[in-house]
Amino acid sequence: MIRHPEKVKNPINPIKKKPAWIRSKILNTKNFFITKEIVKKNNLHTVCQEANCPNITECWSKRHATFMIMGDVCTRGCGFCDVKTGKPGALDIFEPIKIAQATKSLDLKHVVITSVDRDDLDDGGANHFAEVIDQTRKINPNTTIEVLTPDFLRKKNSYQKVVNAQPDVFNHNVETVPSLYLKVRPGSRYFGSLELLNSVKKINKNIFTKSGIMLGLGETKKEVLQVMDDLISSKVDFLTIGQYLQPSVKHYPLQRYVNPDEFKELKSIALEKGFLMVASSPLTRSSYHADEDFLKLKKLREKESQCHPLQ
Repeated sequence: MIRHPEKVKNPINPIKKKPAWIRSKILNTKNFFITKEIVKKNNLHTVCQEANCPNITECWSKRHATFMIMGDVCTRGCGFCDVKTGKPGALDIFEPIKIAQATKSLDLKHVVITSVDRDDLDDGGANHFAEVIDQTRKINPNTTIEVLTPDFLRKKNSYQKVVNAQPDVFNHNVETVPSLYLKVRPGSRYFGSLELLNSVKKINKNIFTKSGIMLGLGETKKEVLQVMDDLISSKVDFLTIGQYLQPSVKHYPLQRYVNPDEFKELKSIALEKGFLMVASSPLTRSSYHADEDFLKLKKLREKESQCHPLQ
């Protein structure tokens, strides 16, 4: 099976050599192999593996894994993503219990659950997402749950099923600036993603909302700052900013490696604009250090409520 049939005819885009600051931690500890075995035993997919995440060894060595539900084949063909594309199979009706059991086996205090896009399903997979949340909470009542969802584009109000399952964090990434959407994120709509994030807050203001963008795709600083303003207007609490790493010569071409100092500057600007929390560095990813970040988010909200008790 060709992993990315939609990219076969793309021109070859040589991958730029990584600078010294792009270095993931190579850790092959006992916990890494325990995590790998639990994932394999339960026949689960992780975005760590499928998206070729640079932080997999570090996270798995801490027994942290981001589960990817509804299969390993996506119905979209985003230019930046390494997840397989094509026609997905049927949903695994036992997946909710498998995710719940794996969460328990890994003794996760905070679990991140993401998915492929399932445009082939009437509700985009929203009901399945809700079932995974419900089952995970049933077996792991003390574990906080973070979801990283697709946009549920053209699925009407199906996203409400996920919100009503009450995850602790609802994450949906805008990924890049709107001017690059047609090439980087075809099939998605920038303002649709903003509306989704804003709608989550309208339904349940207590759920933390989160979104992220990649740098190095050809965006300008002015465009990045506009995305920040748009996300603030959509009531997003937590912003993540990371470096785009080109998966193959057929993927969207990396334009540049962004210096760590630029990430630090953007973090300062984002905090000034009003985000409750910002993670910004070359290796920042949506679920990187998600457990630690959730605890920080809670403390920041508590501090904010003490400073503004009437809000």
